[in-house]
Amino acid sequence: MSIFLSNNIIALFFIQTILLLFATYSLYISIDIIRYWDFGKSTTTQYSLEKKNYLVATIIFFVVVVKIVLFLFFINSLDGLSVIVPGAMCAAGIVNANEYGTILLIFKLFTLFGFGIWIVLNKLDIQALDYPYLIKKYYLFVLLFVFICLEFIVEILYFTNISIQQPVLCCSAVFVDEHSVSSIFDIENILLLFYICYVVLLVSNIVKNSLVSFLGGLLFLVLSYFSVTYFFGTYIYELPTHKCPFCMLQKEYFYIGYVLWMSLFLGVFFSISPYIIKLLTKKELVFGYKLAAIFNTIFVLLCSYFVVEFYIRNGVFL
Repeated sequence: MSIFLSNNIIALFFIQTILLLFATYSLYISIDIIRYWDFGKSTTTQYSLEKKNYLVATIIFFVVVVKIVLFLFFINSLDGLSVIVPGAMCAAGIVNANEYGTILLIFKLFTLFGFGIWIVLNKLDIQALDYPYLIKKYYLFVLLFVFICLEFIVEILYFTNISIQQPVLCCSAVFVDEHSVSSIFDIENILLLFYICYVVLLVSNIVKNSLVSFLGGLLFLVLSYFSVTYFFGTYIYELPTHKCPFCMLQKEYFYIGYVLWMSLFLGVFFSISPYIIKLLTKKELVFGYKLAAIFNTIFVLLCSYFVVEFYIRNGVFL
């Protein structure tokens, strides 16, 4: 019996292959644009490149949208595999089924962040009319294409090395305290840093300090992961021993994990993107600060809600 008997995995690889073909075609044209683009010329070649620019930008945007949907489908598919891989209770066990799982997850998240930057840069490039950032955005796409290829290779290695005969660890074993950051730092200190970092991020968004927002966003991502996994998540499950960032994605918890992690992802993305965009364009990404403040606030309020709601109902903390 093979892991590829799962229809979701077959569909995942089929769509990934199609996207890779689209990206390869876009890479071919992008290299031409990088080599021959000259906005100051009125030649047939330049006119052709301008038309190709619109085509490639549309294809890349399509690839990005599909990859976002596909990432959610990927996570859902991992949950689905937990019923055929012995020992797995949720996606946590599947991700840790071999050494490629965590690497693949990081690749996917990094690629999405990179393409998010590309979309913002492309928007600014189009708005400027004379395409001042066109060469930069296609150099960025060339780099992202490398990551797409590496992601595809790691994905093949990951799924072909998942055994459906050998048991894997469930989330209760993967996220035990003695193997976590909470064995070094008290969860109370992590939570204190979590809320302090949020306030610093909010202030940096208000005053539009891109460097503080960038550094704070990276720190907030780490603190949020451990805070949700080892504290806030236990209030979602209403069980102090249940520490897992994946189970909350299941229908038993009304898929609240998707809302929680997506708000964090967007909040962190818009926290770090103004600094990167400023490095590339020397322009302030004003709407980035606003969206960062909105999504980070949604995330913090949602996390805090489960704690407050549990206390109101039961009169005690876990």
